[in-house]
Amino acid sequence: MDSSPDQPPLERMARMRPLWQWLVLLFFSVLFAGALEFAALPAALLIGPMLAAILAGTNGATVRVPRPLFGSAQAVVGCLVASSISADIFPVFYKEWPLFLGVVVGTVAASSLLGWLISRWRILPGTTAVWGSSPGAATAMVLMAGAFGADQRLVAFMQYLRVIFVSMTAALVAKMWVDTSGIEVPAIIWFPPIEPTAFAATLGVAFAGSLLGKLLRLPSPFFLGTFIFGTAVHLGLGVTMQLPQWLLAVSYAAVGWSIGLNFTRPILRHATRALPQIVGSIIVLIAFCGGLGFMISHLLGIDPLTAYLATSPGGMDSVAIIAAAAQNVDISFVMALQSARFLVVLLVGPSVARLVARSLKD
Repeated sequence: MDSSPDQPPLERMARMRPLWQWLVLLFFSVLFAGALEFAALPAALLIGPMLAAILAGTNGATVRVPRPLFGSAQAVVGCLVASSISADIFPVFYKEWPLFLGVVVGTVAASSLLGWLISRWRILPGTTAVWGSSPGAATAMVLMAGAFGADQRLVAFMQYLRVIFVSMTAALVAKMWVDTSGIEVPAIIWFPPIEPTAFAATLGVAFAGSLLGKLLRLPSPFFLGTFIFGTAVHLGLGVTMQLPQWLLAVSYAAVGWSIGLNFTRPILRHATRALPQIVGSIIVLIAFCGGLGFMISHLLGIDPLTAYLATSPGGMDSVAIIAAAAQNVDISFVMALQSARFLVVLLVGPSVARLVARSLKD
């Protein structure tokens, strides 16, 4: 291993042994994730390792996440998504289904149009912009995008940039109505007591769902198979899954590393050149959804903050925390609309991407 003092550590990664590459990657992953957590930014446990991997990948790192580990991480994310869907949203959705349907369709249509324009103007290649513009389900969109031929690296760049923008905007808007300065975010319990039945259910759903996805030859089989099977047993049979924070952290890191290590300097330069257009599309989408919230608030007499948080395009975890901090927000309405859009995006995302791909060829 070359240790000449005039080279920064990451520039020597190509000459490092694999063990040292992993140690450097782990160090910077913890450093970045810790900084993002301290800044209270969303998805820190995924974005931190991804940033570290981008830094390593663009400086010659040769290590890659083993495919079995990446597949297992996708299955864990599938369990997380499946367990986050609550049956409580269905009565709320049934009561307000025309409103919900209109907002969801409008949001998906607006994001798809923005993605189509970015692709049409050749700012990003193929259907990458469509997957990257999808409003919500960021990690799911990134995992599925690669299976449908989009550039997973650029999709991740767009999706997580949107998550940060949307979450910070929602927090700023909430401060106009609610004083959250005295509210503390619950401490993370990294190693909670393991509940044998619930944890075994998680492992069983991940294994069975992955197998189902492979047998059905689903795109992104580990994620989609686990999500479909997990949702069925969670809602249909009432199966409870336990996803301890340490397992999520390992899974997020594996996903972030898998994406980031495939970045090259040309890809990073391309993403940087497209940054103004990407940020512009994010701002337009946030403004459009804010307009929907304004319309809902005035037409139906719903609390303005409730309407805004319900229509916010993504960042469901952050939106839930903000909604819980506000006394007058209808949390069930917010989460029902967020969950409805989340499910619609998962279901129609591949079809929309195919439709855009055909239109781009015409």
